[in-house]
Amino acid sequence: MSVITQNLESVGSLLSEYYRAPQVPAHSTVDEQLSSSAGYYRLPNGTICYSRLAGTEPAVAPNGSLPEAHLQISRREAAIQLSFDPEEAIANLQFERYERSGQQGGNKNSIVRRLYYLLRPALPTSLRKYFQRIYLKGWNNIPFPQWPVDRTVDSLYEMLLVASMQAQGADEIPFVWFWPNGSSACATVTHDIETTAGRDFCSALMDINDSFAIKTSFQVVPEERYEVTESFLDSIRSRGFEVNVHDLNHDGNLFVDHDQFLDRVKKINAYGEKFGARGFRSAVLYRNLEWMDALDFEYDMSVPNVAHLDPQRGGCCTVMPYFVGNRLEIPVTAIQDYSLFHILSDYSTRLWEQQINIIKDAHGLASFIVHPDYVIERRARATYERLLAHLRSLREDQNVWIALPGEINDWWRSRAKMRVSHANGCWQVEGEGSERARVAFASIENDRLRYRIQ
Repeated sequence: MSVITQNLESVGSLLSEYYRAPQVPAHSTVDEQLSSSAGYYRLPNGTICYSRLAGTEPAVAPNGSLPEAHLQISRREAAIQLSFDPEEAIANLQFERYERSGQQGGNKNSIVRRLYYLLRPALPTSLRKYFQRIYLKGWNNIPFPQWPVDRTVDSLYEMLLVASMQAQGADEIPFVWFWPNGSSACATVTHDIETTAGRDFCSALMDINDSFAIKTSFQVVPEERYEVTESFLDSIRSRGFEVNVHDLNHDGNLFVDHDQFLDRVKKINAYGEKFGARGFRSAVLYRNLEWMDALDFEYDMSVPNVAHLDPQRGGCCTVMPYFVGNRLEIPVTAIQDYSLFHILSDYSTRLWEQQINIIKDAHGLASFIVHPDYVIERRARATYERLLAHLRSLREDQNVWIALPGEINDWWRSRAKMRVSHANGCWQVEGEGSERARVAFASIENDRLRYRIQ
């Protein structure tokens, strides 16, 4: 098959940026002409992906028989040959562009949705969860993203690194480890405050968190829901917790209209400055990353890893933070407490622990949303305390870093400027903050990527 399209020298830069490694040698090409439209196909490792494809048309839906992507390794030419553009595929997933293809659900601007959010503050939880279960019916049959954690983006990076190493005959590649001080993985707990009752429970919730020595962030709705006083914000910050902005008024309509969005963002940005907040999360995890460069925040926390149980379906398919321009996206990688308690009627930590294990094995970020409003009740609060106890044990026994979102943002920005260099017979990390960084090595074992920390 002749190579007649673009030369993807960017693959080496893509890998080097992700791993913070020396320039990864990855001379790569795409077979034939890419299809005119994007669609679904399977990667050589069996993972479903979404982008344009060469040699055949991708599928319009992620179910049924999917075409196979092509990847060949040429040791003689020290190159890998692909039938898709990996940079395009990664962006399509991180920006959830597959959702806007129209083949799956999304943030539909409908009269029903507007009516629901108009009535929502007056609806009791029992009635809300009844309507939500009807809306979410069939969630467990959605083939893509993969439930309960989707790692398509991370698997794609790993697959490309293995292929480029095999093409070059490299035994190991040094890189900057993902987390500071050699931590095996990371976890963060966040609280979205929805009602006056939730706001008033925050002091007790901080007491609970402090009993496990776990600091968390509180996302505050600036308008209409409840009064936000400076003394309330100070009560959070003075105890070492974090304050972020949560939408404008939590009416579910932030992304309904672009002009309205821009008007609201002016107010949201002003509240961010007033509160001294560096982070943002939209209400109900409604989102459109193509619009969010208007937000004047260092990081956002509005994108779920897999959103089968959220009103807006989709997911970014990664358990790692990633940059969107100069803003860091810190994805929500675990099921929300509301969905666990009121949609699945599950008051155990089994699902949370299952998600943590998948993320931890991938050295990723386990990110939780626990609403003060939904853990006031004793049974829910006991479940949350069991989660905190589990996270504490992971910190003590498995070196999992439990961090505030702002700390994750600071680290990821520092790491993005670091690099590894070779001097005096050993590899070392250079750059501001490198005293917390560790050199790690990627190697191949039975055609799979393995990591070790120096």
